[in-house]
Formats: sequence, structure tokens, C-alpha cells
Amino acid sequence: MCLAAMRTITYNPEIPAVEMIDQRQLPAKLKLIQLNDLEQVIDAIKDMAVRGAPAIGITAAFGLALAGRVSGADTFSTWEADIRNAAKRLMDARPTAVNLRWAINRILGIIASMEGVAIGAAQNQVDQYTQMMADEDVEINRRMAQYGAALLKHHASVIHHCNTGALAAVDYGTALGVIRYAHESGKTIHVLVDETRPRLQGSRLTAWELEQYGINYDIIVDSAAGFFLQRQEVDAVLVGADRIAANGDVVNKIGTYPLALAAKASSVPFYCVAPHSTFDLEIAEGKDIPIEERAVSEVTSLQLHDRKVTPEGASARNPAFDLTPNHLITTFVTEFGLIHPPYKENIPSTFQEANS
Repeated sequence: MCLAAMRTITYNPEIPAVEMIDQRQLPAKLKLIQLNDLEQVIDAIKDMAVRGAPAIGITAAFGLALAGRVSGADTFSTWEADIRNAAKRLMDARPTAVNLRWAINRILGIIASMEGVAIGAAQNQVDQYTQMMADEDVEINRRMAQYGAALLKHHASVIHHCNTGALAAVDYGTALGVIRYAHESGKTIHVLVDETRPRLQGSRLTAWELEQYGINYDIIVDSAAGFFLQRQEVDAVLVGADRIAANGDVVNKIGTYPLALAAKASSVPFYCVAPHSTFDLEIAEGKDIPIEERAVSEVTSLQLHDRKVTPEGASARNPAFDLTPNHLITTFVTEFGLIHPPYKENIPSTFQEANS
């Protein structure tokens, strides 16, 4: 199997099942898993078999389609109630990534317009709509990649944090998609890959993706990013986002904020690549975005030479995300083009114009 020839997540209504790459197995093994009920979909999201804001959103949409298929309801109202119960449970799986809520609300909106439709026909409509959303995700990522690649010069060196490639979406990716498109367009790009502790999405997933595409890279520990920025060995920093407030504050994988500070101090542009579904215009500022704290074991279970690096019973904190204030973001790259400061005015106006 080759990543460039497949999608991260698919849905087969005939089985029915959601099928996805199990990202917990990478880079050692490219393994597909089949999820046959809502509980398995929720567990896959919580345990990060699937991760990345766009991927989580489409997984939730497919999860609702699956819930609709396996529902034993014999009336439309009971079937709709089953879907809404499934939606509530999915909403609680990962509270920070707004794409999850965005995708669920789109499906619920479609179902709300189906009153009186036979259950079989309603199931087919939901199946078709979720597949359209998956196709839309791929097209959006390719448009963002084209806009973002224009910001990178030939022979550029970039720092990339976390994983934002095809694995974080249905296909192609956001920030890593920009790097991929630049490479495919003939530009020579070298990537400094932040390990991205504690789950090491950079060294496990991003490095593996870059290997797949034939893009040059070096893995660096997160704390080494400032070293390369200060020495002017970096032309740009590229990150994705899990949620962006209306004013341009960015909540993204933990470690993004200090990386943005170091880039600002070194006068290196800091680009955030995200689709409109990651912007939460209902939240004015980033401080109001909930930050998920994950299990302490993700920090304390790390091993070196087959031995734990922490004392038995060690205490730890494990926030999954941090907040990067808007003044540290040079430019946003979206499927509608580039958004420049002032963000408080330009973010809402960009999406209003696009939707008009």
C-alpha cells in the first residue's frame, strides 16, 4: 500500500463500516482498520487512531452515516433520535477540534430537512452527503496547497510542527500539503520536522509521509527549533490548526506557541494553513476555546533504551494544545486564498464574501 494512492478515511455503506489507516501503528506498519459501530468510531477518535482536525471531522460525519445504517429504528422520528444521540456522543470525543462539531452540524442540518422521507432513502442521502464532504475535503486541501506553495521560494527550508499531511485529512493535507505541492511543482524544499511530543506525530507521521513523497527532511527535537530559527537557517514555519477564533487566535498542537514566539523573534514568517471549517467565528478570542488535557500516561510512559524516563508514580501535566495569539501569525492560508492582518476584520470578511 502507498499513501499517495489511497485515502486516510473511507466509508463503505454496503458493509457498513468506516475504514481508516490506524495512525497508532505508524511508522512501523501501514495498517487499515474497520470500524463497524459508533462505539468503535468514538474509540478511534479518542485513542487517536485517527487525528488531525479535518480527518476527525470527516470521521464524525462517516460515524453518523454508520449510526444511521445500523440503527434498528422503524420510524423516521426514532431513526433521527438515534442519529442525534450518536451526534452528542461524538461531540464529546475530542472537545477542541471544531471541525468535528462543524461536520456533525452539517449532517444534522441535512437530516432536519428530510421529515417524512423513508428511512432507506434518508440513509442513502446521508451516505451520499458524507461522501461529498470527503471529496470536498480533498479539493479544499489542494486549493490551500496551491495558495500556500506560492509563499515558499525555491530551495526553501521550513519548520513543520505536528502532522498536517494526508494523515490529518482525507487526503493531501493542510500545512504539509503546501510542502507537498511545492515539491510536486518542482521546488526543492527541506523540512525540519519537530518531533512533537508527547505523541511524536512529527517523527512518527510527518517524517513517514515525507519519505513517501521523496521530500528531504531532518527530524529535530521540539526545543531545537529556536536554534535553527536564530541562526537564520529557516525560511518559514508552517503549522495547521485545531480551532481558530474570529480574531485569528490559533489553538493548535502543544508547542505551537513557543515556536511562533521564536519565529517572531527571528523575523521568520509563521504561516497557519487551515480550511474555513477550522475557523470558529462564534468564538471572539482564543482564550475562550476549551483546551483538552490528555492522559498523564502519554508523558510518563515514554521510554529510552527500553526503560521509562520518569520515576514510578511521577506526576505530569499533558495539555494537548496551546494558544498562539493572532499577532504572531504572519498569514493564514485558506481555500479562499491568503488572509493578512488585521484579522479581526479580514477573517470574517473573507468568509462572508466567499459565502455570498
